Amino acid sequence: MNARPLPPTVPPPRFRKGPVTAIVASVAVLAIGGWLLWRSLAGNAGDGPTPAQLRDQQQRIEALEQQVATLSRSDQISRDANRDLQATLSERDEEIAGLRADVAFYERFVGATAQRRGLSVHELTLQPQDEQAWHFTATLTQNLNRGAVNAGRLLVSVEGTEAGKLRRLGWADLRQQPNAPGVPYSFKYFQQVEGDLLLPPGFKPVRVIARVVPQSGAAVEQSFPWTQAAAKEGAGAGAGTP
Repeated sequence: MNARPLPPTVPPPRFRKGPVTAIVASVAVLAIGGWLLWRSLAGNAGDGPTPAQLRDQQQRIEALEQQVATLSRSDQISRDANRDLQATLSERDEEIAGLRADVAFYERFVGATAQRRGLSVHELTLQPQDEQAWHFTATLTQNLNRGAVNAGRLLVSVEGTEAGKLRRLGWADLRQQPNAPGVPYSFKYFQQVEGDLLLPPGFKPVRVIARVVPQSGAAVEQSFPWTQAAAKEGAGAGAGTP
């Protein structure tokens, strides 16, 4: 018998370890990395503040916030007090300036070196009450006869235009009273005399004239520009022109 040839021997398959090894290595690396990350997070969590420390920090924050609020309030109080102080100082400065002006005024008429002057209208001011009504204040002075009482009456008139024509309103016209008596005065050195005027509608004043009629001696008359007298409301300065 002819013997059959044996089939060729097939070598056993070889184990290919390239791709499998890479996968295993990757898994191992991920596992180790995850473990290290867990340890790191666990360690950091263990190093965090305790509840007691958190409460202490919160109390400190609240205390600091209270201090800030207190300082802010104190600063506001200081600002308000400083503003009030500045206003008070400004008022005192104005008061001192007024007193100095009064002293200068007194020295001008009663001082040892004051120039001797007879009866005169030192100043006249006007204050509006409404469209036609005005309140006037005239300052009368004299230091020629020191110690002597000067008495009499003050009459006021106003010059202006009405319907394009010049017109002079006398004391009776301004008082709207026939034979109206003047404003009485009596003083040694100076006195402020006050009264009210009523202008007719459509009348435009230009000048105001103050006429002082003493009980003895010649009358004195002085005029003041209306705009100047009205602008000096509360100013207390200046004099009229003779």
